[in-house]
Amino acid sequence: MIGLVVEDIKRSLAFYRYLGLDVADPAGDLAYVEVKANGYRISWNSVEMVKKLDPKWTAPKGHRMELAFLCDSPDEVNTVYKKLEKAGHEVHKEPWDAFWGQRYAVVVDPDGNHVSIFCPLPR
Repeated sequence: MIGLVVEDIKRSLAFYRYLGLDVADPAGDLAYVEVKANGYRISWNSVEMVKKLDPKWTAPKGHRMELAFLCDSPDEVNTVYKKLEKAGHEVHKEPWDAFWGQRYAVVVDPDGNHVSIFCPLPR
């Protein structure tokens, strides 16, 4: 499982829905949400909950991890990027054709994590 510590679970879930994760709006307590996608489990954990579990927890500095989401086509990379940008999410690097043969872009989730969106370029 990948566990994300987030300031605002609803805002974070909205961001990850743009990347194709099927996450329902949670009801009730918003301290923890979990989804299983493509064989992986991803959880969103509120800062408050994490601090109850580990009172010494502090937010990391810098970019310590990056998630990457595979798209079906170069056009989908562009579309997802534009949707996130239009929704007001920070972008780190707009779509480009990378030398390693992929259409690639990097956006920033509401908690400052870099998230790559990519797909192989047609040959």
